[in-house]
Amino acid sequence: MEKHLHIIALNIPYPPNYGGVIDIYYKLVALHQLGVKILLHCFAYDRPPAVELEALCAKVYYYRRRRGLATNLTLLPYNVYSRKDPRLMERLLQDDYPILFEGLHSCYYLRDPRLANRLKLYREANIEHRYYRLLADACPWPLTRLFLRVEAWRFQRYEPAIAAANGILAISQADAEELRERFPGRRVEFVPAFHGGGEVTSGVGRSDFILYHGKLSVYENEHAALFLIRHVFAHLDCPCVIAGMNPSGRIRAAAAPYPHIRIEANPDEERMSYLRCQAQVHLLITFQDTGLKLKLMDSLFAGRHIVANRLMLSGSGLGRLCHVADTAKEMIAACRELLREPFGAEEIARRRSMLLPTYSPGCQAERILRML
Repeated sequence: MEKHLHIIALNIPYPPNYGGVIDIYYKLVALHQLGVKILLHCFAYDRPPAVELEALCAKVYYYRRRRGLATNLTLLPYNVYSRKDPRLMERLLQDDYPILFEGLHSCYYLRDPRLANRLKLYREANIEHRYYRLLADACPWPLTRLFLRVEAWRFQRYEPAIAAANGILAISQADAEELRERFPGRRVEFVPAFHGGGEVTSGVGRSDFILYHGKLSVYENEHAALFLIRHVFAHLDCPCVIAGMNPSGRIRAAAAPYPHIRIEANPDEERMSYLRCQAQVHLLITFQDTGLKLKLMDSLFAGRHIVANRLMLSGSGLGRLCHVADTAKEMIAACRELLREPFGAEEIARRRSMLLPTYSPGCQAERILRML
């Protein structure tokens, strides 16, 4: 018997080059491989339609995201209110298939009474009000900081809408526990972030450079990159690479005095894959313990040594696979030591034993199917 599923995505999930869309794209891949007929609904605002999605989905629909000042004049979160379109509801009502809402951003219609009898799953990507509050703390621009704080308040007011979902797919173990307490009548499952690695592909051996990667236009990642440049990379004498989407002028300016620090802006997937596989050390830090960081999963499946702070590992249960360092001094010492230490087959075997099958996309897709 065929399985059909509506998926409402906050953005066009191709190319899969930053956290939120990576999770969605590889979820599509894994569900497609299990034979699910996917009806994908995407809100477009900074990406063109992608023909690559048509190979994974029975139908792909695009909607223009509403933006601008008028969209902000609401008590609903701007990121929710800007993703509404009557055509989406019309299409959802043409059948009785289950609906997967990707992140709170996509949940404008979650509480709509016309969907009261439908099976609805909510994919939690962050505890959004906490995430936006922390983004505000990291933001250097006063008006943007004010918007982020207002948005955090609006998300906190809106969070009870999650109760309209029959099931919740939590991104981390810590979030799953918190959501079980907040929504005791709902089924909450820990479903880790989907990613491109079905197998651990880390290579044995040794190289000479350290890598930090992420969507550099996000304040959280910019904050981390600036910290690493000023307090860690500046004190090392090996090549240090910061790679990711849209690095700010602040990042470029901070790195400019140091010839051994290289900024790689908007690398394509082939280049990013090379950097992930060849880096001797992945240095992963965050100042927010929200969600499960997808860069951590990418690095564990494809990279060599990983140095991470406790906030990066929070709720993941993966600390035993990483070298933990919370201060700049600890990070410098760990990097210096690991630059001399080849990555061996025993580390790869250890990762496989801990990561598979729980963190494989196929296992996660089967868990979603069981909820349907």
